[in-house]
Amino acid sequence: MPYYVFAVRPFAQLQRLAEHTSFRDASAQAKALRAQPVAEPGARIQVVFAENSLAAEDLLLQVRDRTPEGEE
Repeated sequence: MPYYVFAVRPFAQLQRLAEHTSFRDASAQAKALRAQPVAEPGARIQVVFAENSLAAEDLLLQVRDRTPEGEE
């Protein structure tokens, strides 16, 4: 399964930036993109491991509950 690099903007706007076969390559690209000056406030770079691009987008759009502090 490939690793996808996405730009995630406010209001769940996703832009697929790249697809990599190894985590090392995806992580390196994500770190390089994060180090660049931010053109859009509120945008963030995410790496996702998924079967395909559609599954990666689905994972990025899922709402995750926060664990209260002190509980696991």
